[in-house]
Amino acid sequence: MLFHLDSASAIPVYVQLREQVLHAISRGSLRIGDQLPTVREVAVALAINPNTVNHAYAALEREGVLVSKRGRGTFIAGGGRPEDDAARITRLNDIARRALGETRAFGFAPKELIDAVARIAREDHGGE
Repeated sequence: MLFHLDSASAIPVYVQLREQVLHAISRGSLRIGDQLPTVREVAVALAINPNTVNHAYAALEREGVLVSKRGRGTFIAGGGRPEDDAARITRLNDIARRALGETRAFGFAPKELIDAVARIAREDHGGE
């Protein structure tokens, strides 16, 4: 299954699903023309309301990432790979906003998030 949920996360389920599609596209696991599982398949597999899956798919469709073909399914659209600098910066800002929101939801200060990210970056990438 393409999707998994973090029930401990403060991030809404539809946002988790949306982000997982975007992440799969950015790492090449999903390519232009690939078909996504149906709303029903995802809802049953994750034991969630189909409206939640619809919400995620609709948001991605509005962004031009997905295209629905009546009677055939939902597919990765041609514009699904964020390659230009503006799209990459927007994506990074979205990630930062979500991280900051979750940080605050768990009672941490923004500085603590920044320090943790810097520490993890040094550990994972030798300070790059």
